Amino acid sequence: MITTVIIALVIISFIMIVTEDIIQINKAKTTLFFGTLCWVLVYVFPVHQGSAKEINTQFNENLLEIATLWLFLMSAMTFVAYLNSKGFISAVVQRILPSKVSERGLMFVIAIFAFVFSSFADNVTATLVSIAVVVNLQLDMKKRLKYATLIIFAVNSGGVSLITGDVTTLMIFLADKVTIANLLILVLPSLLGVLTLATLLSLKLKGHVKLEQTRIKIEKTDITIALIFVSTIAGTLLANVLYHIPPVLSFLFGLSFMFLVANFLQRKKNQDVMNYIREVEFDALLFFLGVLLLVGILKQIGVLSSFTVLYQHLPAIEVNYLIGFMSSVIDNVPLTAALLKADVDMKVTEWLTLTYATGVGGSILVIGSAAGVIAMSKVKGLNFVSYMRNVFYLIFAYTVGYIGVYFASSWYLG
Repeated sequence: MITTVIIALVIISFIMIVTEDIIQINKAKTTLFFGTLCWVLVYVFPVHQGSAKEINTQFNENLLEIATLWLFLMSAMTFVAYLNSKGFISAVVQRILPSKVSERGLMFVIAIFAFVFSSFADNVTATLVSIAVVVNLQLDMKKRLKYATLIIFAVNSGGVSLITGDVTTLMIFLADKVTIANLLILVLPSLLGVLTLATLLSLKLKGHVKLEQTRIKIEKTDITIALIFVSTIAGTLLANVLYHIPPVLSFLFGLSFMFLVANFLQRKKNQDVMNYIREVEFDALLFFLGVLLLVGILKQIGVLSSFTVLYQHLPAIEVNYLIGFMSSVIDNVPLTAALLKADVDMKVTEWLTLTYATGVGGSILVIGSAAGVIAMSKVKGLNFVSYMRNVFYLIFAYTVGYIGVYFASSWYLG
């Protein structure tokens, strides 16, 4: 009986995630409520006659996974929050982009910029910065929608190859399914998919556009913090490869070092750099907490074992490709968490294709990723229907990237 009740509550929670814009209730609130409620119910009404000690062990394991992910994301987002609030990111973007470029050329410039930037910053920041560039251009509606579509796909593609760029990539890495060296194999195939979409969307574009160049002064302190951020990312990757140091430990060390340096550099301004932690998007972090609690409870009651059924009837490569389409409807965080908890037996090559599919597949529909939802709120005329006009281009680009990942990983890993 209690198993049925919990499954029903989880389904309600996921429905409320998908319909967030309709019901006007933040998905962080609903997932956290239902996630904690389900665990409370399991303690009160044990499943399979489990003891409180056994339930406690499972709950602590679930919390450890959540804490590792949560602390890593908090550290990375604090860096980005500081640099974004100081105007550093906007200043760098204006220096990188050309003052005049053809509409077709801009398509590739935006594609590469969004792809690279999203590897280091979170998808939310990367989308907001990239969209801001397009919104400020004097373009007609159809052209602006093309650029917005490309940005969504590029942001999601750029994040899949680094643990700092995409939450699902980080989750798969923390589950020891792939290594950092393995993930770097995704870079070129993912970029190929983005360039494929840029080519298709730019076929009918003509003319030139001018980009506003308003020089924003960059403070030396902000440059120092940015260098610490980049060094932390590089150091995290290197430390894990050479000494197997957990990324969360390296990033927390980098964050603490940033606090000390910023405190020293800003001692005369009487500013406490730790205040920028408050600018981190905690609704996103709370959403991940709620989702992982829900997925953890599904494992506890034995439901996730059914997730492996599809893998028993079809090759993993085919199933993973279809998972990409599922992630455009179901949030990729619970989807990835469910697959990891189900403990599907796959080779490294297959885990890499799944990493790409869950990260990029959400781009197929505008509601399938955070980047798409943010773009809808910022670009006039971008909605579910208008985005669907380019759905075949998106599917083709996704397929090109997926095939590229499969062949690149198969060749490299043998």
